Amino acid sequence: MNKLIEVKEFDTLIGNEEFNDKYTCVDEDTFADLLEFIHAFDSDSEESDVLDFIKIGYRRNIGETVTFKNYVGLIQMKNDCQIQVLPKIEFLNGEQDETKKVFIRMLRSMKDFPSKVFSNANLKMDRMNLYEIFINMYLQEVRQLVKHGIKSSYIGVEDNLSFYKGKLLVNEHIKHNMTHQERFYVGYDEYQVNRPENRLVKSTLLKLHSITTSAENSKAIRQLLTSFEMVSPSTNYDKDFSQVVIGRNTKDYEMLMQWSRVFLKNKSFTTFSGTESARALMFPMEKVFEAYVAQNLKKAFSKYHWDVSAQDRGHYLFNKLNGESYRKFALRPDLVVTRDDKSVVILDTKWKSLINDRSKNYGISQADMYQMYAYSKKYATSEIWLLYPLNDAMQGQDNITFDSGDGVNVSLFFVDVARIEESMERLFLRLSDVSQRMF
Repeated sequence: MNKLIEVKEFDTLIGNEEFNDKYTCVDEDTFADLLEFIHAFDSDSEESDVLDFIKIGYRRNIGETVTFKNYVGLIQMKNDCQIQVLPKIEFLNGEQDETKKVFIRMLRSMKDFPSKVFSNANLKMDRMNLYEIFINMYLQEVRQLVKHGIKSSYIGVEDNLSFYKGKLLVNEHIKHNMTHQERFYVGYDEYQVNRPENRLVKSTLLKLHSITTSAENSKAIRQLLTSFEMVSPSTNYDKDFSQVVIGRNTKDYEMLMQWSRVFLKNKSFTTFSGTESARALMFPMEKVFEAYVAQNLKKAFSKYHWDVSAQDRGHYLFNKLNGESYRKFALRPDLVVTRDDKSVVILDTKWKSLINDRSKNYGISQADMYQMYAYSKKYATSEIWLLYPLNDAMQGQDNITFDSGDGVNVSLFFVDVARIEESMERLFLRLSDVSQRMF
């Protein structure tokens, strides 16, 4: 991890140093490795494609280009070069750029992201790349485990002893002790810490110690390893992972096992995974933004006894085929809000920077508007809201509403992701105001 290249969403990377004043440029070897990584990239889903988040293009006189789209995170190349892709978050009114801090808060809102005890109070995020921050997250989880006490269990052991213990293994006893009648080849259960979960944690700590470049993380790993002195490193990751069972007594390992799989198996939290020579931790910003808004919306609206349902599955675009029941083409709005008066509001999040140009419909996609119209009709509500991240161009544009003329109103709301709590309170006031005017 010697070289770090940092870019933002929609930035373009090139391997031609003659144009490094216009684009982010890397050396030819690193650029070639990146192209190789893209072509060899593995997806766990047949419906996913690496080109969903990395676009290979070509520009005259420059050559091939690589542009990152809507996915952010970290790519670790086989030559130890890291490409860190950060979300395009705008900090307005002279606010300090704290993209990594906000991004980590956003990530932690995702249901599948393994982070429970993480605290960044004493963490110098501005000095750490994303991978080091993720390592620190893992270490905080391990520290919590050690604080509660690492678990022991009865492990089956076979040994040739000078005393009888457990059960005599006849075949092995004959094989080993024909000339040693004073010994017993036995099998017995021993209560010890050398269980699969602990072996995987120790292997992860050893691997992270070999790759971390953070003095803080390195020191923490050395301290934590002392608690695993009686544990052997895993020699078969797949076998040990298959033996992990998370239950009431092993709840402290739940997050750790997800992290260990990421670090030991080069897996990702998304559908995309690394290869043997390179790895990727890439996150879809559409999903991250949706989860971030949903989490904070529920928190803000619960105070007013408004119900918030995420990814509602109550309606289908079509219910019949040739007169027979045939529920197909499910409608799944990101958020369905039911006010205390039982009126319904549909909200859909879109991770896209709009433009302040009415003649171009502010950059809103036509397909999105068709989708909102269908939501309105099927959920029998005239109130539809599209939620976009706030940017400088749309600051102060708080009263944009499209009226279909037949009872469908689509309003825009801009979420300040750096000040999410304030944004959700403003959204509540907007929805309250609409409700009062309607009734």
